[in-house]
Amino acid sequence: MASMTTGTTSRADANRRRILDVALGELLRDPDASMDQIARAAGVVRRTVYGHFPSREALISTLVDEAVEALSVVHAAGREGVEEPAESVARSVLAVWELADRYRLLIALAQRTVTMQGIRERLTPVREAATGVLRRGLDEGVFSSPLPAPALAYVHEQILVALMEAVNDGLVAAREAGRCAAVTVLTAAGVPASRATELVAKLND
Repeated sequence: MASMTTGTTSRADANRRRILDVALGELLRDPDASMDQIARAAGVVRRTVYGHFPSREALISTLVDEAVEALSVVHAAGREGVEEPAESVARSVLAVWELADRYRLLIALAQRTVTMQGIRERLTPVREAATGVLRRGLDEGVFSSPLPAPALAYVHEQILVALMEAVNDGLVAAREAGRCAAVTVLTAAGVPASRATELVAKLND
C-alpha cells in the first residue's frame, strides 16, 4: 500500500512539475494563455491542472514564488566571496539579470495578477541581503546616498523591475539590459558613472 501511495504521489509531483514548466513557457509566449491552453500544451486534461492549481492566479503565484527563489540563489552566488561593496552589487545585479531576463515577461504578467505587495514580500530575502551590502558600502564611503540602506535597496529593486518593463516595451535591447541595470544601480548608489561603467565592463567581459 505504501509503495502504491508513493507511486501515486511521485506521479502527481511529476504532473505538477510538468504543468509548471509548460505553463511558464506558454505564459512567456502568450501572457494571456488560458488554463485550457496550458492543459493542452502539458498533455493533461483541464481537471488535472485545476487539481494542482485552483485558479490561473494561483498557478502564476507559484511560478512567481519559484522565480523569486531562483533569483535569491543567483543573487547570493553573484556576491559570494566578494568583499568590495561596489563589485558585490555589480556582480549580483549581473547574475540576477541573466535569470531575470528569462522571467521578465512573467514579472510583468504577475503585476496584473499578484499584488505588488505580494511580490515585494516574496523579494524580502533578496532585499535584506542587498541592504547589508549597501549599508557596508555607505559606511565605507564607497556609496553615497541621502537614503538609508533599506530605502536604497527598495529603489534598486524598483529600478530592476522598471528596466524589465523597458525591455518588454522595446525601449532597451535585451542584450544590453544587464550591463545597463548594473551601471544604473551603482550610479543610483552614488558611484560615479565613469567608475560604474568601467567596473561593469570589466566584470561583463
